[in-house]
Amino acid sequence: MVFHATPLVYAVLVAAAAIAGFIDSIAGGGGIITLPALLAVGLPPHLALGTNKLQSSFGSLSAMLRYGSAGLIKPRDLAPGIAATAAGAALGAVAVGAIDAGALRILIPLLLVAIVAFLLLRPRFGLSEGKKRLSWIPFWIGAGLVLGFYDGFFGPGTGTFWAIALVGLAGLEMRGATAYTKVANFTSNVVSLGVFAAAGTVILTIGLAMGSAEAIGAWAGSRLVLRRGAGLVRAVLIVMSSCIVVYIAARYWI
Repeated sequence: MVFHATPLVYAVLVAAAAIAGFIDSIAGGGGIITLPALLAVGLPPHLALGTNKLQSSFGSLSAMLRYGSAGLIKPRDLAPGIAATAAGAALGAVAVGAIDAGALRILIPLLLVAIVAFLLLRPRFGLSEGKKRLSWIPFWIGAGLVLGFYDGFFGPGTGTFWAIALVGLAGLEMRGATAYTKVANFTSNVVSLGVFAAAGTVILTIGLAMGSAEAIGAWAGSRLVLRRGAGLVRAVLIVMSSCIVVYIAARYWI
């Protein structure tokens, strides 16, 4: 679908995407920058959601490749997670028009508040490897279906939930969890994008322009994580979780 935008609009959207890619590659939450930006320039919600999936796919791919090149991603661990996440994301994207999101809009900010409180009360959480409570296959199937569905259906906070699950249940430290989160994010983004594209709700020109900027931002953010370690991820995770709570509350509660 074609959307006519001025050079200024493109400049604003590209800048928003670069910032979002940088932040998202560290701790998730980039969607609270790009989605409002797309809505602010006049895109209807269904076009904004579809176009946002296109541009965010570039960022998650860029970060995933950077973390993979640093040896933080072990492909043998990921096959069940990719399959389960893809299935969950497809179901979630299809369910967008059939299920009332009102309950999620109330529940998700409360869960994020709980995560922020937990991280503040557990200052060492994620700074080193934790106790592995589930083996990879049951973890990936359960988390992939649930969080894949959520990302395809609603989205805000998905990266945060993945990071916490990977640390708390799979026993990873925060930096490794962030690397695996990008694989899951890329999977659910691409699958959801396919559903939106089939429905004709993706604007290629904007999505590709923003996607290029998001990829650059994500590459820079993931590079910083590799240099600064889990402490940086933990700090940004707390900040972005708080921002997502404010965003959802302002958009859907007020």
